[in-house]
Amino acid sequence: VVRKHTQILKYWKKSCCRMLKRKWVFQQDNDPKHASKRAKSWFQTSRIQVVEWSAQSPDLHPIENLNAEELWNVVQLSGAAMPADRCQELVDSVHHRCEAVIRNRGYATKY
Repeated sequence: VVRKHTQILKYWKKSCCRMLKRKWVFQQDNDPKHASKRAKSWFQTSRIQVVEWSAQSPDLHPIENLNAEELWNVVQLSGAAMPADRCQELVDSVHHRCEAVIRNRGYATKY
């Protein structure tokens, strides 16, 4: 499972990172495969900064706001990236989720 995760990250880096034109930081939850030594090593070797993550705050990840249909449409478009404007909407909404998580002291929110 961890090896598959790093393969996905390599594909993501190759296909998506070129589209991002400004400075960015990678964000993921504390799933065991995400927090593994192998994954951490890959990020360090790839020189990708990762957000420190609260174990009780999965609602902060922008992709959590994609509905099943949107996510499935993105998955089906193999090799194609999520539309940049939708990605930007998700990223822009992070501050609202951060505020909600702070209000809930790190626990799950409506997001």
